[in-house]
This record gives sequence, structure tokens and C-alpha cells, in this order.
Amino acid sequence: MTENLEERGFGQKEMGFVQVEHPFKETVRMFATNYAAVAGFVVLVIVILVSFLGPFIYTTDPWEMVWSPFSPPGAKGFLLGTDYLGRDLVAQIIHGGRATIAVGCAAALLSVLIGITFGALSGFYRGWVEEVLMRITEFFQVLPTLLFSMVLVALFGASLAMITFAIGIVSWTGVARVTRAEFLKIRELEYVTASRSGGAKAPTLIFRVILPNALPPIVVQSALLVGFAILFEAGLSFLGLSDPDVMSWGAMMGNNRPFILQHAFTIMYPGLAIFITVLAISLVGDGLNDALNPKLRKR
Repeated sequence: MTENLEERGFGQKEMGFVQVEHPFKETVRMFATNYAAVAGFVVLVIVILVSFLGPFIYTTDPWEMVWSPFSPPGAKGFLLGTDYLGRDLVAQIIHGGRATIAVGCAAALLSVLIGITFGALSGFYRGWVEEVLMRITEFFQVLPTLLFSMVLVALFGASLAMITFAIGIVSWTGVARVTRAEFLKIRELEYVTASRSGGAKAPTLIFRVILPNALPPIVVQSALLVGFAILFEAGLSFLGLSDPDVMSWGAMMGNNRPFILQHAFTIMYPGLAIFITVLAISLVGDGLNDALNPKLRKR
């Protein structure tokens, strides 16, 4: 019957049939139409590949004094020059990217886990649970984040694990509020009520019914948190609150800070690496925001 109708000139829309695109394919398609987001994604992939695979290709030790201090870019074959101890800046940027990106991603993951837990429980259970969890959220929200993280690192040591924990514990409140708002909106919808009437327990409703439908804004918030965590780690390292045995972009800037006026290139290159990486993450986050926004979808 369908074939006969198509032969007479009736399309799928005229027959009442609308082909619905899979949500994941639709998201990828909309993300691909955002050229700025695609460019940011490409740059981010390049930065990650260079940071994690570069040391196997460019084997110069970032701690080794290879030439005289403050050699200008291009001198004696050193593309970006050397720092105040005569160490290769290219090797430092390649190796420093691993610590900076790893800490940023790990701290963002910790923030997301804490934020989802607080937001989901407060938005689902309401009542005294919501009051307690939201007061805790507000307490962490009004804390001076940089000062609090500096105190934690100073008290418990400047290891990568401690820096990751310090950044993660002060930056989860935004995720918690977004998650709570989504849960408050979704928990009253018909399919959630139907699942509850069918005997679904609270963990099932939270993790299998509501949370998957609340993920789009959480994913966007998580992507932006990575950039925030990278800037945070760079700030702590710049102030000297980092592991002295680990190379990072912020530590490079902090080590060469006294010579910023005479040899600005030693700080400019790691700063440029941070800028490019955070900008790429921001572009990807904006692209995800547009791709996951139901108001911008065609269906």
C-alpha cells in the first residue's frame, strides 16, 4: 500500500510518516555544523596527542640543561629557546601538557561526581534532604575558592592528587545546581510518574529514568569545568603550590616569573598553550550546548 501511495506522488510527510533521526546522530550532525566547535575539537585533539605522544617523538629531557640560559627562539636549533636554567622550552611544554590536562580532567570528573550526587539527591527527595544538601552547597559556593584550595595544598602537600582534590572540592557547586534544577523539572513528568506507579525503586528512578534525561546540560557544564580546572591548576602552579618534581605549564610560568620583563618569551609560550587549550575546550562546550539544546533541533 505504501509503495502505491509513493507511486502516486505521496511522500512520507503526506502519508503521515516522519522519519525520526536518532538523538546521538542528530547531536553529532548539529555539532558538526558548528565550525567553531569543530575547530576547537580538532585543536583539542592535537594538544592531547602532542602532550601524551610527543615525548616519544621529541625525546629531550625537560629537566636537562641543554644550552645556555635564555637562548632566544631558534638559537642552536631550539625552536622556542631555553628557560632560566637552559632547559628546552619545547620539551617542557610537551611534557607539561600531560600534567596540566590530566589534573584538569580528573578535577572536573571529581567535581561532576560530587555535583551530580548532591543535585540528584536534593532534587529527587526534596524536604529535609534538599535543605541539608543545599545548605552545604551554599557553604562551598561562598568560600573563596583559590584561598581554600591554597590552604588545602599547603596543609596536605603539593602532590598532583592533592591539587586535583583541592580543585575538585571547590568547583562542584555549579553542577549540583544544574542537576537539581533538571531533577525538579523531570521528576514531575508523566513517564517518571508511570515508572513510579509501576513499582520502580528510588535508585532506578534516579539513575535509569531521570538522570539520563538530565545529562545534556550536565555534559555542557562538565566540559566547561575542564577549562576552569586547567586555569585553576595553572594558577596554583604559578604561585609555587605544585609538585616541584612535575612539569606543568603553570609551573613553567612560575619558575620564569622573575624574568618576565627581560625574557618574556619564557612565560609567553606556556601561557599561550594554556590559552589555546582553554579556548578549544570553551568552543567545544559551546558546540555541545547548541547541539544538545532541544530548542535548536529541527524535530
